[in-house]
Amino acid sequence: MSKILMKGNEAIGAAAIQAGCRYFFGYPITPQSELPEYMARELPKVGGVYLQAESEVAAINMVYGAAGSGARVMTSSSSPGMSLKQEGISYIAGAELPCLIVNIMRGGPGLGSIQPSQTDYFQATRGGGNGDYRLVVYAPSDVQEMVDLIIEGFDVADQYRNPVMIAGDGMIGQMMEPVEFKTPVRRELAEKDWATTGTNGERERNIINSLYINPEDLEQHNIRLQAKYDLIKQNEVKVESYNIEDAELVIAAYGTTARIAKTAIAKLEEEGYKIGLIRPITLWPYPYDEFKKINPNCKAVLTAEMNTGQMIDDVKIAVEGKYPVHFYGRTGGMSPTPEEFIENIKKILGGEK
Repeated sequence: MSKILMKGNEAIGAAAIQAGCRYFFGYPITPQSELPEYMARELPKVGGVYLQAESEVAAINMVYGAAGSGARVMTSSSSPGMSLKQEGISYIAGAELPCLIVNIMRGGPGLGSIQPSQTDYFQATRGGGNGDYRLVVYAPSDVQEMVDLIIEGFDVADQYRNPVMIAGDGMIGQMMEPVEFKTPVRRELAEKDWATTGTNGERERNIINSLYINPEDLEQHNIRLQAKYDLIKQNEVKVESYNIEDAELVIAAYGTTARIAKTAIAKLEEEGYKIGLIRPITLWPYPYDEFKKINPNCKAVLTAEMNTGQMIDDVKIAVEGKYPVHFYGRTGGMSPTPEEFIENIKKILGGEK
C-alpha cells in the first residue's frame, strides 16, 4: 500500500473514518481546526454526520448522546476548549461510554498561545473533571503513529467502555508526513447490548446514567470502575525504550519532544556518551515498570517536556528514588532544540568526554 503525504490533523480524520467513526461533534480552535474541516467534508460521503456545536460544552454532551446509542463518535479540540469539555468527559467516563477525544495541545494557561505545547499532561492523566475516573491517553510522536493509535483507540474504547484520548501537541497536528493506512488488526469486541437503541417491546430498556443517589450504589460503581482501570493497566501499557540497560543517563520524553531527544542522543553517541530513552506512548496507563530496566549504574534521568514540568511527577514515582531526576522544558509554545538537550546532558554528566 502506498503512502500519502498528509497534514496531521487531516490524517486524524481519515484514520477515524477508516476506524468506523460516523459522528463528529466539535468546535473550531487553533491548532486543530483542519480536523473538523476535514470531517465536515468527508463524513457525509460515508453516510456520517458532522455537526459544529455552539460550544465545546455542547459538543462533548452530543458525544455523550451518540456514544450512548452505541455509535462510534469523536470530538476534538485544543487546550482551552478541552478545559470546557471536562464536566462532560467525567459524565462519559461515569456512564462507561466509549468515544475518542483528540486534544492538539497549545500553550497555556488560559488562552495562552496557538503554538505547540504539552501543558495538558496533568489534565489528561489526572482527570480534569470530578470524581475517580481515568482515560486511556495516547501520546503519538509522529503522524503515522497517530493514525495507528486512533484506529486502535476506537477498539480500546469499545472494549473497555471508556473514553480514549489522543494527546498530541500542535506540532504533530500541523506537520505533514507520509502515512500509510494499513489494514488494522482488529480486536474481538462484544455486542453493544448496553446501548440505547430502542427495545421494539422485546427487551428491558437500557438506561445510560452517571447519577447514583444511594451512596452504597455509587461506591459499588466506583469499585467496579477501579477494577476496570486495573485491567487496563495490566493490558494496555505502550512504551518505546532505547539503550536503557547500558545508559549513563536516560531521557524520559513523549510526543514530538521525544523526536527532538532522539536527534540529541544520536549526536551524543558520536561523542562517546551512552544515553538512553524511555518514551511513554500511553501517558495513562503509565509505563512505570519500564524504568525498572534502567542500568543500575545510571547517573541520572532527565525528564523533558514542552511545559514547566508535569510528567516529572510520574518519572519520580517510577524511579523510586534510585536515580536523581532532572527536568528540562520549554513552555509558552517554545520547543527544545537538540543543542539544548546536549548542553543540559553534559552539565548533568559533568562536562565534555
